Amino acid sequence: MILSILLMVGLYIWFPSITDAEGNTVISKDEVLVMVLLLGSILLGIISILNFKKRQHQFVLNRLNIILNFVLLGVFVYRTLKVSGETLVSEKGIGMLLPVISIVFLVLANKAIKRDEDLVKSVDRLR
Repeated sequence: MILSILLMVGLYIWFPSITDAEGNTVISKDEVLVMVLLLGSILLGIISILNFKKRQHQFVLNRLNIILNFVLLGVFVYRTLKVSGETLVSEKGIGMLLPVISIVFLVLANKAIKRDEDLVKSVDRLR
């Protein structure tokens, strides 16, 4: 979860403004939608880490964070594909892939949370 948060903070700090061939801004981190999705993902990750004693709540928050990252990825893809003409591939950079990497880390975190929850339940059965 920490890696996911670091990826989203890095995306927020170093996210370039993607422009098309005519100089129009396609995606910028200053847009309200992109900023809300990025900050929401960061905030959900921090809240999820702080809820380490409530594993089920943490699991649900991670799922919400995965959905937020999918929406962010959808916004990136939609805005990039709706542009008439081309945008340079080098301008896009890795910023378009960071939500995918973040989703992978969140899925791995959810697997670990589920494994911990199963372990606690099995120990409770022995008592």
